[in-house]
Amino acid sequence: MSEPPLTVTESRALLDALPGLPRDGAGPVFAAPWQAAAFAMTLALHERGVFTWPEWAAALADAIRDAQAQGDPDRGDTYYAHWLTALERIATAKGCVTRDGLSERRDAWDAAARRTPHGQPIELD
Repeated sequence: MSEPPLTVTESRALLDALPGLPRDGAGPVFAAPWQAAAFAMTLALHERGVFTWPEWAAALADAIRDAQAQGDPDRGDTYYAHWLTALERIATAKGCVTRDGLSERRDAWDAAARRTPHGQPIELD
């Protein structure tokens, strides 16, 4: 059984609790394309049955807790960094990717970004 949707008042209260979270008049927005990509990958993995929403919620809570323990005040401006950490952790735990695979991809992305002129799309080899 699914939970009822949030009321407008409940939604506004949640948004007010995270003043650094990027948003427009309609609600939260992504501050950068990578945030939208991480969000979309999470939805796609869930839709494929890789993890349940309770598993995802636990992974995200763990990532936020770990960041706070390292000094991140989590005012909303680092939320998608935590999201990405949770995505990497759960994808690794579920066997979708290896730690070495993530490291190789990060290195490839970094190299591609460094060789790409500002304002141009980054392309991986």
